[in-house]
Amino acid sequence: MFGLQWLRKAVLRAAGLKAKHDEDAIFQEHISQLEAAGKNEQRVGFVMAFKGVFLEGLEVVIIVLTLGATSGKVGLAALAAAAALVVVGIVGALVARQLSGVPENAMKMGVGLMLVSFGTFWSGEGLHVSWPGSDLAIVALIALYGAAAWVATTVLKRTRAQAAPAVEHA
Repeated sequence: MFGLQWLRKAVLRAAGLKAKHDEDAIFQEHISQLEAAGKNEQRVGFVMAFKGVFLEGLEVVIIVLTLGATSGKVGLAALAAAAALVVVGIVGALVARQLSGVPENAMKMGVGLMLVSFGTFWSGEGLHVSWPGSDLAIVALIALYGAAAWVATTVLKRTRAQAAPAVEHA
């Protein structure tokens, strides 16, 4: 369901029915507000940002430990999570400037497609669905949801374009 929300918003943005998300502009706006407000609000902003990052990290820890526990390999899962943290941190530090050039809204569409596809696959696995092609079914799900998102975006763009002249004449 979480992935569907990401995908829905990405489709609406791509169709022009929802404003594009500009994280840099939002960040600058928050910085300006905190600087104008003074030190107390800066502390509040820091605490809120810290809690957000902490909660995201905690969520990953819970997922890793849950998956490790179900396979009986909590130690291996924790070690892999720690290694992933180090690798992602290093790669993030090396390519941070290049990543800022990635179109955020396109990336969110990709994330939405991945979340929905993996979520569908894992839900099926939990229900003991026998996927054709085993794990390769994820690629087919990504293609299927990608095609559905493209169709939805196209239809919404056309609907918006047809509605615009009617509004102008009113």
